[in-house]
Amino acid sequence: MQSEFESEGFDRPDMDLPGHINELIFAVVAANPNTAVVLQSGTPVTMPWIGEVKAVLQAWFGGNECGNAIADVLLGTKNPSGKLSLSIPIRCEDNPAFLTFRSERGRALYGEDVYVGYRFYEKVKRDVLFPFGHGLSYTGFEMKNLRVQKNEEADKLSISVDVKNTGKMDGEQVVQVYISQMAPSVQRPVKELRGFKKVMVPAGSSEGATLTVSLKYATSWWDEGRDMWIAEKDEYRVLVGDSSANTPLEAIFELAKSSWWLGV
Repeated sequence: MQSEFESEGFDRPDMDLPGHINELIFAVVAANPNTAVVLQSGTPVTMPWIGEVKAVLQAWFGGNECGNAIADVLLGTKNPSGKLSLSIPIRCEDNPAFLTFRSERGRALYGEDVYVGYRFYEKVKRDVLFPFGHGLSYTGFEMKNLRVQKNEEADKLSISVDVKNTGKMDGEQVVQVYISQMAPSVQRPVKELRGFKKVMVPAGSSEGATLTVSLKYATSWWDEGRDMWIAEKDEYRVLVGDSSANTPLEAIFELAKSSWWLGV
């Protein structure tokens, strides 16, 4: 077996854990069903045992204090509040870039276009193991009372929501805001993340969270015909939740006319 399982210097040929680690996990679970798996990897891995284990902690590569951080989470000293920065597919073949993996005669093809990550899975309605933005906690949260204010002159879209901690432990929740154009004139992702905010909520309490994003950044796409960005006349949905797969709160705003712009 190679000395390194993954590296920034090469691509993995698959998503499987190396060696006999999967067989080890199955054996441990068979001996003790109350098993939690801690994964330290830089990218997603397949989890054929996911239906057998009680919990999975994705620890990534956290540096010198990673061991202490893992211990704090496992022992309940710290309530975890991290969210996935990517989608974890079920199989390697489910990846949007699977058909264009590796270079072909010196050419690297990025065939997924704008459909990277959750944008691809939602567009083709393909299930994932864990969605983008997902992350559990030792407590529970409820979001309600979505308020949206649009200010075209100031180029601002303000989104406010109330977050309630429904459990018995203080915790942090990440409010995620996605924008979905309802009738675009080109193919677009189902929705796109346009803002997020982490809010600390004591057990049994509620806290307000407000995000303000650029209206043109939240709505625009690249118009190849004009070689400019366009914020297209249309209705737009504001979708708020705790992952790309869970956005129960919804509001609608409208752009009365299309506008084009350049720059950043």
